[in-house]
Amino acid sequence: MYVPTADVMNVAQQTGAIPYDVPGVEFGHHGDRCSFDAFLAKYRFTDPPLQKLARIVRGADTGKPELTPEAAGLLAISRGLSLNFEDDHEMLERGVIVYDALYAWCREQGRGKETANGKPR
Repeated sequence: MYVPTADVMNVAQQTGAIPYDVPGVEFGHHGDRCSFDAFLAKYRFTDPPLQKLARIVRGADTGKPELTPEAAGLLAISRGLSLNFEDDHEMLERGVIVYDALYAWCREQGRGKETANGKPR
């Protein structure tokens, strides 16, 4: 659920929800790491494609789009989604395909199934 940042902790306590991506919570930014990193670390997801995706997300989410070549693209797409959808739930529903696609790409990179020009072998 989406609630104003100032209300997150109260709503989480009242509903039993897990607060995410706000200051001072387990699944938030810590040092140079973002909420996605915290989630992967908590549940010990060490799958190499997820780790590759984490670097992309981290670059886009922490103001370091130079971290990976793909991070700047993800940042632009994320900002574009925010501009196109006022409703956060609709934005999430429409935008999740971007993350699914990036994860699929990261998996293929690890399998060596892509050539330098990006076309499948």
